[in-house]
Amino acid sequence: MMKEKTIKGLRTCIYKVSDMNEAKKWYSRAFETEPYFEESFYIGYNIGGYELGLQPEDPVEKQKGESVIAYWGVDNIEKEFNRLRELGAIDHEKPMNVGGEVMVASVEDPWGNIIGLIYNPEFKAE
Repeated sequence: MMKEKTIKGLRTCIYKVSDMNEAKKWYSRAFETEPYFEESFYIGYNIGGYELGLQPEDPVEKQKGESVIAYWGVDNIEKEFNRLRELGAIDHEKPMNVGGEVMVASVEDPWGNIIGLIYNPEFKAE
């Protein structure tokens, strides 16, 4: 009998932003969906069954780092990478093959957050 896993997998990815109203507009266009939850302290989106959250950043927030990058699944990495750039994101990591058919890329949003993109035909969410 297998023991039940106690860590269930990724549920939420939060991006800190200095302007919640502008970020709501940008993320709604970038992820092509409207938030399901909206308060001054949190804006939540359902992206393919996963939570994308926006929170206001503290004006004295530490510099944003690159130690963790959340990668959002896409079907066409070049198309999505270019679409996000057209919305004002800047290049962080141009699309590249990382083995087999797996491709990754990342952009920086207007608030300095890194948004990863991944095309991985082998990965299946549970």
